[in-house]
Amino acid sequence: MATYKDYMLFDKLPHTWCAGCGDGIILQSIAAVFAEMELDKHDITLVSGIGCFGRVDDYLDINCMHVTHGRALAAATGVALGNPELNVLVTMGDGDGTTIGGNHLIHCARRNIDLTAIIANNYNYGQTGGQYSGTTPTDSITSTSPYGHIEQNFDICKLAEAAGASYVARSTAYNPVQMRKLIRGGMEHKGFALIEVMVACPTHYGRYNRQGEAADMMKLMNEQSVPVEKARTMTEEELEGRIVTGLLVDKDREDYYTKYKKIIDAQNMDK
Repeated sequence: MATYKDYMLFDKLPHTWCAGCGDGIILQSIAAVFAEMELDKHDITLVSGIGCFGRVDDYLDINCMHVTHGRALAAATGVALGNPELNVLVTMGDGDGTTIGGNHLIHCARRNIDLTAIIANNYNYGQTGGQYSGTTPTDSITSTSPYGHIEQNFDICKLAEAAGASYVARSTAYNPVQMRKLIRGGMEHKGFALIEVMVACPTHYGRYNRQGEAADMMKLMNEQSVPVEKARTMTEEELEGRIVTGLLVDKDREDYYTKYKKIIDAQNMDK
């Protein structure tokens, strides 16, 4: 029986992530889902962008593409349409996926491209010095907002839902069991699936905002989390500063390739 180890490149370890970063937890969870689904390595393609979480492809023994900043979803769209039999995953950080690549995120969701996007959200550009990103909470301290961030931040899941994503979920690095369940659900879903995973960045964001050590940030993440079922009974004021976790959107919607193939087949029948 396969385990997550069968999909890993252990000769590439130890990884380059900072101590206490949750990206390694997501990496192991992704490999564990591959094992649970008993996937052939040749039937998986992972496309990653630039940033901390973009390094995931270094440690997986599957087909991988490492592309330019913010363009992972664009490249993955080509892969998914070129070979719809593949299980296509995209791994991005919040800067890569929503700040630099936000336009691609919107259009992938709008088109309902059949792929699974996993965005690790640590509220900043962790790899390049802790600058603020599109998800940095208002009033946060970062290397580029030393007096407090003044901009409104994106809610990645609400953005994806509004753009038309047919599967949207959120988990945290504190809860890998839930994370694996949601990632597998996204991979089994036909259409665009987005899973946001909240991770700690103790090196930059946590230090700038006095959130303590990595363990303290993980505990805080757990304390802030609230299941989506409970969140539906809470007011906006009660949800302020909370992390709503679980399956947020799961609806049937014809994916892009299926719709396009119908047009092609109809044209061929008319000839």
